[in-house]
Amino acid sequence: MEQYDTLIVGAGHGGAQTAIALRQQGFTGSIGLLGEESELPYERPPLSKAYLSGEIDFERILIRPPTFWHARHVALLSGRRVSAIDATARFVTLSSSEPIGYRQLIWAAGGYARRLSCSGHDFEGVHSVRSRADVDRMMVELPATRRVVVIGAGYLGLEAAAVLTKLGKEVTVLELQDRVLARVAGTSLSRFIEREHRAHGIDIQLGVSVDSLVGAAGRATGVRLSCGTVVPADMVIVCVGILPAVEPLRLAGARSSNGVAVDKYCRTSLPDIFAIGDCALHANDFAHGALIRLESVQNANDMATTVANTITGHNVPYHAVPWFWSNQFAIRLQTVGLSTGYDLDIVRGDISSKSFSIIYLSRGRVIALDCINATKD
Repeated sequence: MEQYDTLIVGAGHGGAQTAIALRQQGFTGSIGLLGEESELPYERPPLSKAYLSGEIDFERILIRPPTFWHARHVALLSGRRVSAIDATARFVTLSSSEPIGYRQLIWAAGGYARRLSCSGHDFEGVHSVRSRADVDRMMVELPATRRVVVIGAGYLGLEAAAVLTKLGKEVTVLELQDRVLARVAGTSLSRFIEREHRAHGIDIQLGVSVDSLVGAAGRATGVRLSCGTVVPADMVIVCVGILPAVEPLRLAGARSSNGVAVDKYCRTSLPDIFAIGDCALHANDFAHGALIRLESVQNANDMATTVANTITGHNVPYHAVPWFWSNQFAIRLQTVGLSTGYDLDIVRGDISSKSFSIIYLSRGRVIALDCINATKD
C-alpha cells in the first residue's frame, strides 16, 4: 500500500499551501498532495475573471511551476478522489478502491458547486464556475452565445456577469434576495454594486425565484421564474454557493454539520486528521466566536500555515483577520473583517466618486471595512 507521512486531500490553495509551508518549516517526511482534477495546483479566483475573459492563459494561474513540486519532493497524486477514510487503521480508499496510508491526514477538499435541482437542471448549456474544466466548457460555447442568464448575485455571479458583459454578451442576473451580495455586504455597498452593473447594461432582477429551466433538444433556452416569466438564455451559469466536500470525513465519524468542525489548531475530532479551508467549520474571533466557514484564499492559506506549524511542533493557534477581494468592471473591492451583525455603517469618502470605504461598527467597535478603489483604507 502506498504510504505517506502526510497525505493532503485537496490540491487547491489550502492543500498546496500546506505542502509549501511544511517544507518551509523544515518537515522532512514524505508528502502526498492528492486532487480530483488532473491539473497542477492552480488559483481559482481568476477563473471567473481574467481566465474567463481570456486575458491570461492557464500557466499564469498555476500556484507553482511543475518543477517546484519535484524539487520539494511533494508527490502530486492528480486525478484521484477519496471515497472513504479508515481513521483507526490510518488509510484512505480511493474511488478506484486503491488504499493510501498516512500518519497525518490534512483534508483540504473545499467544496462542490451547488447545482440546481429543478426540472432542466441537467440541460446542456448549464454551467458552474468552480474548476478550470467548468470555465473551459463555457469558453467553447461562448462564440455561439448571445444571451446569458446568471443565477445568483454573489461575488462569483457578479464577477462572471461583468466579464461576459465586457465580452459583448447580453447578461441577466437573477437573485432570490432583495439585493446583490446580500450574504456578504451591507445595503449601501449592495446598492452601489447594483447600480454599476445596471450602468453597464446588465439586467438585474431581484427577489425572483427559479421554477425550472426550459430547453429544446436537450439544451437550455431559458429560465422560467416562479411567476411564470421565461427569461431567454443561450447559456445559464449557476452561482448559488458550494456544498462542503466532507462526506468521507462525516462517514468516518468526524464531528460535522455545515462543514467539518475543527479546533484552534485545525484538528478534527478524528486522531491526526486536520481540516482547512472552505470546508472547515471553526470558531472565529471576528464572528463573535460563532462557528463559521470562510470561503476565501486567505483563510485557506492561514489555516494551512496553522496545520504546518502544528505538525512541526510549533503549535501556533489559528488567528487571522478575514479578508476578501473582488474585481468587477473598474471596481476593486477589498473587504477586511466580517460585517455580520453590524449596527452602524459609516461611509468614508464620496460614493459617487467610486473611491470610498464603508466602515461597519458593532456597539461602537469597528468590525469590518468594505473598500472600493481605496486600497490605502
